[in-house]
Amino acid sequence: MTEFFIQEKQLSSMTRTIVKDSKGVPLYLMVGHWGRKGNVLSLYAMDGQIVAYIKQASVIFGRKFEIYYEQTKVGVLHKIFHWPGDFYYIQQLHWAVYGDIYNHKYKINHFNQSIMTMDKATLLTGDYYVLDVTDPADAPICICVAAIMDYWLYNRNKNKEPETALEVTFSQN
Repeated sequence: MTEFFIQEKQLSSMTRTIVKDSKGVPLYLMVGHWGRKGNVLSLYAMDGQIVAYIKQASVIFGRKFEIYYEQTKVGVLHKIFHWPGDFYYIQQLHWAVYGDIYNHKYKINHFNQSIMTMDKATLLTGDYYVLDVTDPADAPICICVAAIMDYWLYNRNKNKEPETALEVTFSQN
């Protein structure tokens, strides 16, 4: 499993984030903004090549996000239901995303095979979300899904902060 630490921090509508592996090696740069149909959050490799991106496809009648990997649309993430836990589905990948949105505890499964787990951790340097990705090749898509989950959490209630995203940082253990 590959482990990513995502700093628990609510951001503005603009984000610029370095994504690093557990050894501190920068892997990706995440940039973009949220809030309106057509807005994009992009994940670039450190050599400048776009690896994945999320496009906000709908803001009315349920928010939907299109997920692209290597310039190819791999799926659309949308909410299926909310009670007693959250459940989202990416039909094209056959990935089920489920868990507790309020506590950032998620799992992504492909049928009964684990793709990713996400939980919270408190380290000496602060509070983090921890992503454990089974196959490193799935990491860009998993990071994009985690960003969408973070967006949905902070945009459930119109009285909350208007725009948020996810800051992915490295933490030394």
